[in-house]
Amino acid sequence: MLDQFKGCLLGAAIGDALGMAGESGPASFQRLGEGFRRAWRGHPNAGLKPGQFTDDTQMMLIVAGLLADGTYTDEAYAAELSRMYADGEIRFPDGAVGAACERLRTRSPAESGVNSSTAGCIGIGIPFALLYNDPIEVTERVVTACSVTHTHPAAHAGGITVAMLIHYTLRGYPDALELAQRHAALEDISLGNKIRDALRIEREGISLESALSVVGSDVTVYQTVPLAFFIASRFPDAADLLSVASHVGGNTDTIALICGAYAGAKYGKGVFPADLLDGLEDRERIEDIAERLYRRCANKD
Repeated sequence: MLDQFKGCLLGAAIGDALGMAGESGPASFQRLGEGFRRAWRGHPNAGLKPGQFTDDTQMMLIVAGLLADGTYTDEAYAAELSRMYADGEIRFPDGAVGAACERLRTRSPAESGVNSSTAGCIGIGIPFALLYNDPIEVTERVVTACSVTHTHPAAHAGGITVAMLIHYTLRGYPDALELAQRHAALEDISLGNKIRDALRIEREGISLESALSVVGSDVTVYQTVPLAFFIASRFPDAADLLSVASHVGGNTDTIALICGAYAGAKYGKGVFPADLLDGLEDRERIEDIAERLYRRCANKD
């Protein structure tokens, strides 16, 4: 399972880095398979190099590192997030994340979150899914962690849904997508229905282009998460999955992060092409965090 822990965190970061260049842009399927690239001139991510990731992975790694060290608290997470934001280290933050970090200057983590249904906190649920075996514990911890930046129930539901996807995938459930969808429905009926419909139209064979017009790819959890589930169901090959996810337009970095975490949790780090692993920013640090997180998980059992 160590290989899957590494694969999950690496896959999330690879997906994010692949989607970084196309974030907020239109779909660009004519460029599939091109690997890491720069964002266009004038894009908020234009200063990043190919293989670098966005705030989604940065936030995920803050949580994962604290959990791996055994020092995680919501206050510690908030403090490090606030420090990185103040130092200008957070890259193109989700609007809710930026607003929450501004509020952290004068408010406690219990008061900093904003009422937003954007998907900016989704990635931080992944480390909780790796470390804790009890779905109830995962759910509770994801909600309180997400509340540092997002207080909207839909954002919490999105974080829980992605965490449950990783939970079931890591443990070998062949129907992990459907099981995670059921969790979504329990947390937010609209999100659950949108994921259910996305999986249904995928089974019916609708084209990807048509699915984009139906599901959407914007920054809300109501589009980001269902589209990631559609793509994860449609493309079993990890390279194809990540290539498509990072070119659908809109919230490409988060969509591809979800798909990459899913593929890595399912198949392990060996499923990713060598050029993506070799070109990923901070690969060794990510693998080290994953290994320490795995050891803590093993010692808990």
